[in-house]
Amino acid sequence: MSVSWRRTAVVVALSGGLLVSPLLGNLAGGELSALPAAVAKPSQDQVADAPRLASVDNFRDVAGTGAGYDAQGSHHVNKGVFYRSNALTPNDADLATLTGLHVGTAFDLRASGEIAAKPDRLPTGTSYVNISILSGDLSGSMGNLTSPEAAREAMRALNRQFVTGAYERARFADLLTQLADQQGPAVFHCTAGKDRTGWTSYLLLSLAGVDQQTIMNDYLLTNEYSAKSIAATLAQITAAKGAGAAAVYQPLLGVEASFLQAGIDQLTADYGSVDKYLKDGLGLRGQTIEQLKHKLIQK
Repeated sequence: MSVSWRRTAVVVALSGGLLVSPLLGNLAGGELSALPAAVAKPSQDQVADAPRLASVDNFRDVAGTGAGYDAQGSHHVNKGVFYRSNALTPNDADLATLTGLHVGTAFDLRASGEIAAKPDRLPTGTSYVNISILSGDLSGSMGNLTSPEAAREAMRALNRQFVTGAYERARFADLLTQLADQQGPAVFHCTAGKDRTGWTSYLLLSLAGVDQQTIMNDYLLTNEYSAKSIAATLAQITAAKGAGAAAVYQPLLGVEASFLQAGIDQLTADYGSVDKYLKDGLGLRGQTIEQLKHKLIQK
């Protein structure tokens, strides 16, 4: 089956237990010396694990938990610098918790239709930046998904598009450049916090020198963090459309290793390495890459 992400708009996103898709719509998305002096990294012995948020269930620290993921063998990824998330629609209690993290900027990677359906609710003082990663709006028919494997291939196609799509590469370049320049903690997110967000996290952790198995394990954490929401959505589909429809759409709700691996394999085939993808594919300056590494790696 030939799958075009833009033609089929195969985007199913999990946010607050609701499936944001036409399906449920029918039931009722340089050098270190040149770094800015203001870039400061928190003392890691003072950075707690990212809180688990009941109303934003896939919110977590890119660096992981504990001491942070091992980076470059003898270091760790800095915690409290970059957070990743699903749509930022916190209840009052979770908003108060987010306020305590002092996030400077929230980068929303969604398209306009997704944002209209679930606009962000941010702490006072947190700036909002929208960088829509995918061209076009995330809407359209999903009727051509007739099997779980077709859904899986759609997700693999999306991750390949992060490498092959000129529009997508330009948007990731914009995002990474702004993350490098950001003063203070930042959070980036899409709707479910797993695909556009997952690819961004893959790039950051690769830059930090985190081993590929750890990165894959981190990617798969969506299935753990969002387990209750995924189960609730599957129950909705089953009740409305039957068990067969739920089986078809189930792969779209979580993540599987083959999804991210498809993007990695495409990157390797087209560029050979993450470094070449960042420089030749995204056009990032050396200084931007060094700024990101400086923020990411605990020295």
